[in-house]
Parts: sequence; C-alpha cells; structure tokens
Amino acid sequence: MRLTRYTDYALRTLIFLGLCAPRQASIAEIARAYGISENHLTKVVHHLGQLGLVKTSRGRGGGLRLAREPGAIVVGDVVRRTEDDLALVECFAGGACAITPSCRLRGALGEALAAFLAVLDRYTLADLLAGGGETARLLGLELDGTVAAG
Repeated sequence: MRLTRYTDYALRTLIFLGLCAPRQASIAEIARAYGISENHLTKVVHHLGQLGLVKTSRGRGGGLRLAREPGAIVVGDVVRRTEDDLALVECFAGGACAITPSCRLRGALGEALAAFLAVLDRYTLADLLAGGGETARLLGLELDGTVAAG
C-alpha cells in the first residue's frame, strides 16, 4: 500500500497546523518547512477546508488553522477522504481479470486493506502530535506556536 503525495501533504499539513496552534500558518510557511510545492499544497489545503478539517481566512492576518480539535481528527478518515482510489488491484475497481471467479488474492488484498485502515483508525492527529517537540524543531516551530529563528 502506498499513499499518494496528496494524502501525504494533507497529513503533513494537519501535523504542522496542530504543532503551531493556536496561531495560524500560511501555505507558504508550510510548503517552505517541508520543502514541497506551494501550488500543490494549495489544492490540498482547499480540499482539507471542504472536508471541514482546516479553517482558512483571507486577507491581512489570515491563514490556516485546524477546524477541529486534534483528538477529533482520525488518521484513517483523512486517508479515506484524500485518497482518490484505494483499489489495490484492478479488480477492486471493477476491472476484468480472467481468474476473478476463483481468485483468492482479491480476498487477501481486501483483508489487508481493511487491516491497514483499521490501524490508521486507531490514531488521531493528537496521537501524531504527542511529544512533538522534536518535530516542531525540525519544522522551525517553537512549542508555543511561534516561528523559530533560522
């Protein structure tokens, strides 16, 4: 199982916003901290806003912040809502295969996907933020939410 860059950016954005709370952050700041594309991140943030995970405000003093408490954001839900296609193999998406009527692989892969998502469902953003001092430092953030010099 490999997650798309889109989902990766979504999860990283949520982590960043959780670490810098209660202050707001900008897309440019998040992109710079992770060394990722600002244009791509803009699309991700827009979607996170539509999902009700991020609040955005425009204009002077605007920015992004979490729309929910970190404990209410379940990692498995974020993955399900940001991945376009969790079909591990073609037959999951309705594709044809010569062995579909007798295939045991499809069942095994379906079980593996369910287990993968079940594990992610046990974690919230709060779990990912716990003890995040080192992560905050690596992102150039202080624990109180201010930007570290550097």
